[in-house]
Amino acid sequence: MDVRYDDGEAARELAARTREFLDEEVIPVEREVLGGDPVTGEQVADLRAAAREYDVYCPQIGEEFGGMGVDFRDALPMFEAAGRSLLGPLACRVDAPDEGNMHTLELLGTDDQREEYLRPLVAGEVSSGFSMTEPMQGGGSDPKMLKTAARKDGDEWVVDGHKWWTTGGTEADFLIVMARTDPDAHPYEGCSLFLVDADADGVAVERDIPHLGGGVTGTGHAEIVFEGVRVPEGNLLGERNEGFQHAQQRLGPARLTHCMRYSGMAERALDVAKAYATEREGFGGPLAEKQSLRYDVADAETRLHAVRTTVRDAADRIARGDEARVQVSMSKTFAANVVQDVVDTCLQACGANGIGKDLPISDFYEAVRQFRLVDGADEVHKRVVAREAFADVDPDELANVTRYDG
Repeated sequence: MDVRYDDGEAARELAARTREFLDEEVIPVEREVLGGDPVTGEQVADLRAAAREYDVYCPQIGEEFGGMGVDFRDALPMFEAAGRSLLGPLACRVDAPDEGNMHTLELLGTDDQREEYLRPLVAGEVSSGFSMTEPMQGGGSDPKMLKTAARKDGDEWVVDGHKWWTTGGTEADFLIVMARTDPDAHPYEGCSLFLVDADADGVAVERDIPHLGGGVTGTGHAEIVFEGVRVPEGNLLGERNEGFQHAQQRLGPARLTHCMRYSGMAERALDVAKAYATEREGFGGPLAEKQSLRYDVADAETRLHAVRTTVRDAADRIARGDEARVQVSMSKTFAANVVQDVVDTCLQACGANGIGKDLPISDFYEAVRQFRLVDGADEVHKRVVAREAFADVDPDELANVTRYDG
């Protein structure tokens, strides 16, 4: 559905090239792997080579590091176009968690860190993970409970802790690890980020946690134990004890890119469902002529438009230097619920074919549920919005209400 937004010409052209790339290169590979084994490393490498030819590879990172140097706001429509297939972000190098880690390294990394970690990450020569969440009472939705610690020992840090739900952690060549560096300080003021090589002594990947989804990408979420891991002082990422502030610098934009990738998924699901309903005959005519389905589609299109508009507003605020935490939280929780509802509607519209693996919708359905949890559960983001909503409440306002005495 063609709904115009206040996107510049360069942003529209990039998104159009990405859609063409998805249609011509990515979706044919998607069809090969639907219902079977996940995409192979060789297939991903071939797709990334093709993405470079289409000039849609890693637009969000500066040219000096191998990206395209596209402004974050202008890259958002491209993220949505890439999200039309679960393989699209992988192919275009805008996939999580690498995309967010690249942004963090570009923003915070030293020259040496950028050369050693960022440049090969952009090139697709290595992969990464972001280790923040911990089992049970060690942080997750409430990161103040984080227990992983790093203590200074000479010119090294020694990291001990237990992490899980580290996306891509099993295959990662390095990890960005959040650890407490000042045990006496509030965690918001006493944590730091570290670059930890996955093959360092004391790093043990315990398992890939069995989970809903994965589908054609095969992406896992690792449980990792750090036991006496020695990290060079030069691998401190950003400022000491500023880890939570740095994490917000990473997570804000990353949450918006998640929103756009998932809205692209919902858009594709709608395209598939509308095409199916137009072809499928039943009860005297095409399903697409039935009022109930038409209203469902109208509602889905309207809500997706609202998602895109909300995300663009948050991105504009970030571009102006605002942290936009409330707007990002609004965008994330709203997008997650809308996309889940839209994909569910599309699956229902396709009937039994919706749960079959001949169409991508069943993989979308499995993948979308995690979005209400990753990068902050719904409840966490609603808490941020509610805190702001009640911040300026004036109890005396009740005195201005006229009481009706009958």
